[in-house]
Amino acid sequence: MEGALQLPIIDLSSTDQTLLTDLLRKACIENRFFYLINHGVEEDLIQRVFEGSRKFFALSLAEKMKMIRKNHRGYTPFYDEKLNLVDNPKGDPKESIYFGAPEDISPYSNLNQWPPEEVLPCWRSTMEEYYRVILNLGKRVLSLIALALNVNEDFFEKVGAFNPPGALLRPIHYPVAGEIDYSDDQHMHGCGAHTDYGMITILMTDGLPGLQVCRDKLQQPQIWEDVPQLNRGFIVNIGDMIERWTNCLFRSIYHRVTKPEQERYSVAMFFDPSPDCVVECLKSCCSESSPPTFPPVRVADYLKETYNLTYGYQCKFVLL
Repeated sequence: MEGALQLPIIDLSSTDQTLLTDLLRKACIENRFFYLINHGVEEDLIQRVFEGSRKFFALSLAEKMKMIRKNHRGYTPFYDEKLNLVDNPKGDPKESIYFGAPEDISPYSNLNQWPPEEVLPCWRSTMEEYYRVILNLGKRVLSLIALALNVNEDFFEKVGAFNPPGALLRPIHYPVAGEIDYSDDQHMHGCGAHTDYGMITILMTDGLPGLQVCRDKLQQPQIWEDVPQLNRGFIVNIGDMIERWTNCLFRSIYHRVTKPEQERYSVAMFFDPSPDCVVECLKSCCSESSPPTFPPVRVADYLKETYNLTYGYQCKFVLL
């Protein structure tokens, strides 16, 4: 059984911070997905990001392969990512490109790979501008999440989650059947069911349907609900790192993308903490009767393990 999910809306223009954090806490416990509105991101910038993405993915495969993923930055071709082999035995029939932080905010910016300016004018400057804007937006959301967890709003800053920023920006392209052969697996999805690895993900889509969530992946049969794009709103979901910090109070959520009926684009910002940040259960989220579910983990170690599962032998990068 499938239907449309009614997600809570977090309005960042609200002046009542107590109400806002209460609503956010409820959304993170009950839904784990929510819409973000009045976020301050200019519509013109969003449109330029999507326009540039369409132009990038329209480049020849040979041109895109010059930027093949290294150190988890660069182009990821069709079927390279294997999020769920039950959903997609061959791998996910999508392509994407990963960017880390720009050079003015990260010492690792030289890992980013860019097409020449003459091949794709303004692409780099647009994506770097978008990264900075969404990074600031994500920091604001995470400060509200900290308050919702009854810790100081600068908690994630103080534990080194952004020193340097580990967030990855990822434009994604889901082609239609004419570009990709779906014939060998009638149940193939655009993106296999999974949870995200980091703290939160801030997503914008082109408005076409496809994103679905399963609020209880252990329930059989699984119930998948559609997540429509809200006009000018971002879609935000909880990732594995927040689940570990909160001792499963705020859980990461199982989600997927259905096989597209039309060519589809999205842009996701994955808020991975800094590689050297150690994630361990908050004192406010555990007790003698509810001990920590997970041991402390260094982010780089956790991500290396999950990426190796996702990409298999192809993932031989070193996380800095």
